[in-house]
Amino acid sequence: MIIWVNGAFGSGKTQTSYELHRRIPQSYIYDPENVGYFIRKNIPKEIKKADFQDYPIWREINYAMLKHINSEYGGVIIVPMTIVNRNYFKEIVGKLRDDNITVKHFVLWASKETLEKRLRKRGERRNSWAASQIDRCLQGLQDDIFHQRIDTNNMTIESVVERIASLSDINLLPDNRNKFKKRLDRVKTQFKQIRI
Repeated sequence: MIIWVNGAFGSGKTQTSYELHRRIPQSYIYDPENVGYFIRKNIPKEIKKADFQDYPIWREINYAMLKHINSEYGGVIIVPMTIVNRNYFKEIVGKLRDDNITVKHFVLWASKETLEKRLRKRGERRNSWAASQIDRCLQGLQDDIFHQRIDTNNMTIESVVERIASLSDINLLPDNRNKFKKRLDRVKTQFKQIRI
Protein backbone atom coordinates (compact mmCIF):
# COMPACT_ATOMS: atom_id res chain seq x y z
CA MET A 1 0.00 0.00 0.00
CA ILE A 2 1.08 3.56 -0.73
CA ILE A 3 -0.09 6.45 1.45
CA TRP A 4 0.33 9.75 -0.41
CA VAL A 5 0.22 12.75 1.92
CA ASN A 6 -0.55 15.85 -0.15
CA GLY A 7 -1.20 19.46 0.80
CA ALA A 8 0.05 23.01 0.46
CA PHE A 9 3.41 23.96 1.90
CA GLY A 10 2.96 24.30 5.65
CA SER A 11 0.10 21.81 5.83
CA GLY A 12 2.15 19.30 7.85
CA LYS A 13 2.90 16.67 5.19
CA THR A 14 6.42 15.89 6.35
CA GLN A 15 5.71 15.80 10.08
CA THR A 16 2.58 13.70 9.50
CA SER A 17 4.47 11.30 7.23
CA TYR A 18 7.32 10.78 9.71
CA GLU A 19 4.85 10.26 12.56
CA LEU A 20 3.06 7.65 10.43
CA HIS A 21 6.45 6.05 9.74
CA ARG A 22 7.25 5.90 13.47
CA ARG A 23 3.94 4.22 14.23
CA ILE A 24 3.47 1.88 11.27
CA PRO A 25 5.67 -1.20 11.53
CA GLN A 26 7.51 -1.95 8.30
CA SER A 27 6.97 1.39 6.59
CA TYR A 28 9.19 3.47 4.35
CA ILE A 29 9.27 7.18 3.48
CA TYR A 30 9.72 7.81 -0.25
CA ASP A 31 10.49 11.42 -1.16
CA PRO A 32 9.80 12.34 -4.82
CA GLU A 33 11.67 15.62 -4.34
CA ASN A 34 14.95 13.70 -4.44
CA VAL A 35 14.30 12.89 -8.10
CA GLY A 36 13.70 16.58 -8.74
CA TYR A 37 17.01 17.56 -7.14
CA PHE A 38 18.80 14.90 -9.19
CA ILE A 39 17.27 16.25 -12.41
CA ARG A 40 18.17 19.85 -11.51
CA LYS A 41 21.80 18.90 -10.90
CA ASN A 42 22.08 16.90 -14.10
CA ILE A 43 20.47 19.01 -16.79
CA PRO A 44 21.90 21.88 -18.87
CA LYS A 45 20.86 25.29 -17.57
CA GLU A 46 19.45 26.19 -20.99
CA ILE A 47 16.63 23.64 -20.59
CA LYS A 48 16.01 23.96 -16.84
CA LYS A 49 12.45 24.50 -15.66
CA ALA A 50 11.38 26.51 -12.63
CA ASP A 51 9.40 23.59 -11.14
CA PHE A 52 10.86 20.10 -11.45
CA GLN A 53 7.36 18.61 -11.56
CA ASP A 54 7.11 20.11 -15.05
CA TYR A 55 9.71 17.64 -16.34
CA PRO A 56 7.88 14.61 -17.77
CA ILE A 57 10.85 12.49 -16.66
CA TRP A 58 10.24 13.51 -13.02
CA ARG A 59 6.78 12.02 -13.21
CA GLU A 60 7.97 8.94 -15.12
CA ILE A 61 10.78 8.18 -12.65
CA ASN A 62 8.57 8.61 -9.58
CA TYR A 63 5.87 6.39 -11.05
CA ALA A 64 8.47 3.72 -11.94
CA MET A 65 10.21 3.93 -8.55
CA LEU A 66 6.99 3.66 -6.58
CA LYS A 67 5.82 0.76 -8.73
CA HIS A 68 9.17 -1.00 -8.21
CA ILE A 69 9.31 -0.42 -4.45
CA ASN A 70 5.71 -1.56 -4.07
CA SER A 71 6.45 -4.80 -5.95
CA GLU A 72 9.58 -5.58 -3.89
CA TYR A 73 8.76 -4.19 -0.45
CA GLY A 74 6.17 -5.77 1.82
CA GLY A 75 5.44 -2.70 3.89
CA VAL A 76 3.61 0.60 3.64
CA ILE A 77 5.20 3.29 1.45
CA ILE A 78 4.57 6.83 2.68
CA VAL A 79 4.92 9.67 0.16
CA PRO A 80 4.91 13.26 1.46
CA MET A 81 4.57 15.39 -1.68
CA THR A 82 2.62 18.41 -2.81
CA ILE A 83 1.09 17.79 -6.21
CA VAL A 84 -1.69 20.08 -7.40
CA ASN A 85 -1.75 19.54 -11.16
CA ARG A 86 -4.48 16.97 -11.94
CA ASN A 87 -2.64 15.71 -15.05
CA TYR A 88 0.60 15.18 -13.14
CA PHE A 89 -1.37 13.40 -10.41
CA LYS A 90 -2.89 11.09 -13.02
CA GLU A 91 0.56 10.38 -14.50
CA ILE A 92 1.80 9.07 -11.16
CA VAL A 93 -1.06 8.10 -8.84
CA GLY A 94 -3.52 7.33 -11.63
CA LYS A 95 -1.05 5.01 -13.38
CA LEU A 96 -0.21 3.26 -10.09
CA ARG A 97 -3.91 2.67 -9.47
CA ASP A 98 -4.32 1.44 -13.05
CA ASP A 99 -1.63 -1.13 -12.15
CA ASN A 100 -3.88 -2.29 -9.26
CA ILE A 101 -1.61 -0.75 -6.65
CA THR A 102 -3.51 0.55 -3.63
CA VAL A 103 -2.80 4.26 -3.24
CA LYS A 104 -4.51 6.03 -0.37
CA HIS A 105 -4.30 9.74 -1.10
CA PHE A 106 -4.95 12.43 1.51
CA VAL A 107 -4.88 16.21 1.24
CA LEU A 108 -3.99 17.95 4.49
CA TRP A 109 -6.21 20.99 4.15
CA ALA A 110 -5.76 24.27 6.02
CA SER A 111 -6.73 27.90 5.53
CA LYS A 112 -4.29 30.38 4.03
CA GLU A 113 -3.94 32.06 7.44
CA THR A 114 -3.10 28.74 9.14
CA LEU A 115 -0.58 27.85 6.44
CA GLU A 116 1.13 31.24 6.69
CA LYS A 117 1.30 30.91 10.49
CA ARG A 118 2.81 27.42 10.25
CA LEU A 119 5.39 28.55 7.69
CA ARG A 120 6.44 31.46 9.91
CA LYS A 121 6.70 29.07 12.85
CA ARG A 122 9.21 26.98 10.91
CA GLY A 123 11.26 30.04 9.96
CA GLU A 124 9.87 30.84 6.50
CA ARG A 125 9.44 34.49 5.58
CA ARG A 126 6.33 36.02 4.03
CA ASN A 127 8.01 36.21 0.62
CA SER A 128 9.58 32.72 0.73
CA TRP A 129 9.05 30.31 -2.13
CA ALA A 130 6.77 28.12 0.00
CA ALA A 131 4.63 31.09 1.09
CA SER A 132 4.32 32.32 -2.50
CA GLN A 133 2.89 28.93 -3.52
CA ILE A 134 -0.02 28.89 -1.05
CA ASP A 135 -2.66 30.40 -3.36
CA ARG A 136 -1.65 28.14 -6.27
CA CYS A 137 -1.77 25.07 -4.03
CA LEU A 138 -5.11 25.91 -2.42
CA GLN A 139 -6.66 26.56 -5.82
CA GLY A 140 -5.25 23.37 -7.37
CA LEU A 141 -6.20 21.18 -4.43
CA GLN A 142 -9.86 22.18 -4.79
CA ASP A 143 -10.01 19.99 -7.92
CA ASP A 144 -12.33 17.01 -7.39
CA ILE A 145 -9.48 14.59 -8.16
CA PHE A 146 -8.06 15.56 -4.73
CA HIS A 147 -11.30 14.70 -2.95
CA GLN A 148 -9.98 13.04 0.24
CA ARG A 149 -9.32 16.12 2.36
CA ILE A 150 -8.59 16.29 6.07
CA ASP A 151 -9.21 19.71 7.60
CA THR A 152 -6.13 20.21 9.78
CA ASN A 153 -6.81 23.78 10.92
CA ASN A 154 -7.52 22.71 14.50
CA MET A 155 -5.95 19.24 14.53
CA THR A 156 -2.74 18.06 16.13
CA ILE A 157 -0.28 15.97 14.12
CA GLU A 158 -1.29 12.98 16.30
CA SER A 159 -4.96 13.44 15.37
CA VAL A 160 -4.12 13.72 11.66
CA VAL A 161 -2.01 10.55 11.85
CA GLU A 162 -4.80 8.65 13.60
CA ARG A 163 -7.33 9.85 11.02
CA ILE A 164 -5.16 8.72 8.09
CA ALA A 165 -4.54 5.35 9.76
CA SER A 166 -8.24 4.87 10.40
CA LEU A 167 -9.17 5.74 6.80
CA SER A 168 -6.44 3.38 5.57
CA ASP A 169 -7.44 0.47 7.87
CA ILE A 170 -4.01 0.50 9.51
CA ASN A 171 -3.34 -0.27 13.17
CA LEU A 172 -0.79 2.09 14.63
CA LEU A 173 1.79 1.21 17.24
CA PRO A 174 1.10 2.98 20.54
CA ASP A 175 2.92 6.27 20.98
CA ASN A 176 4.65 6.03 24.36
CA ARG A 177 6.97 9.02 23.89
CA ASN A 178 6.82 11.84 26.39
CA LYS A 179 6.23 15.44 25.31
CA PHE A 180 9.96 16.22 25.15
CA LYS A 181 10.76 13.19 22.98
CA LYS A 182 7.90 14.04 20.58
CA ARG A 183 9.21 17.60 20.26
CA LEU A 184 12.77 16.37 19.73
CA ASP A 185 11.63 13.96 17.01
CA ARG A 186 9.78 16.79 15.23
CA VAL A 187 12.83 19.05 15.36
CA LYS A 188 14.98 16.23 13.93
CA THR A 189 12.45 15.72 11.14
CA GLN A 190 12.51 19.44 10.36
CA PHE A 191 16.33 19.46 10.19
CA LYS A 192 16.30 16.46 7.83
CA GLN A 193 14.35 18.57 5.35
CA ILE A 194 16.91 21.36 5.12
CA ARG A 195 18.48 21.26 1.65
CA ILE A 196 21.80 22.97 1.09
